[in-house]
Parts: sequence; C-alpha cells; structure tokens
Amino acid sequence: MGFISEFKEFAMKGNLVDMAIAFVMGGAFGKVVTAFVEKMFAPIIGLIMGGIDLNDKKFVLKDGAAEIKDATGAVVTPAVTEVAIEWGTFLTALIDFIIVAFVMFMIIKAMNKMKKPEPAPAPSGPTQEELLTQIRDLLKK
Repeated sequence: MGFISEFKEFAMKGNLVDMAIAFVMGGAFGKVVTAFVEKMFAPIIGLIMGGIDLNDKKFVLKDGAAEIKDATGAVVTPAVTEVAIEWGTFLTALIDFIIVAFVMFMIIKAMNKMKKPEPAPAPSGPTQEELLTQIRDLLKK
C-alpha cells in the first residue's frame, strides 16, 4: 500500500473527520462565549459592582516611567513598561471556561440520555435438551 493511499485512508476515517468538525465548531463556540462574556455578561456585572470594568483590574508591581527628554529633544531615560498582574483578564477567561465547560457537560449529558440503552440479554432458561431430559425424568416417575 502506497504512502498516499495509506494517508488517504487515515484522513477519511470517520472519527478523524468528526474530530475535525468538532474542533472547528468548538473554536466558533469559544468565540461566541467570549463575545457573550465580554460584551453582555461583564458590563452587567460591572454595573452591579459600581461601574467597574474587569479587564482593567490589575495589581501593579512596577509603575511605568515616561521618557525624559533634554532640551534638544533627545531621550535621556527610556520609558519603562509597567509590570502588572492582570487579574481581571484572568477572571474573564475563567468565566469563559466555566461557561464552555458547563455547556459541554449539558451537551454530553443530553447525548447520553438520547442513546438507546442496549437491550438486556434475555434470561437464559433451560435448553431444549435439558427440558427433554426433565420430561423424560418425570415420565419415568
């Protein structure tokens, strides 16, 4: 079997195609959830909490300094960027994750409920030979 045909067989397996579709759908769903959290959920929470924006919340570890220029306009000290822990952005991402995880849980739960249960095996009774043996034994008595 050639490399090309072997690769084609691998790529066209049902599970791989299903997984690729799920990956694309998951990416699109993630964008929808992010938009929901950032544009609908966060403003409502911000309003309830007194007009705060979660994405602006951070712990500043080191302030950024502005550039200082001399009389000729040359930079004497370069700007130092701010160093901060942006906990508001992390909290927003955490809310995204919780929503996605909850929806995935609900989808899997619904799919498991929709699956047809496998029929229980029929109770095994005596075989035809065993029945005939029992009849014979009863006739002997």
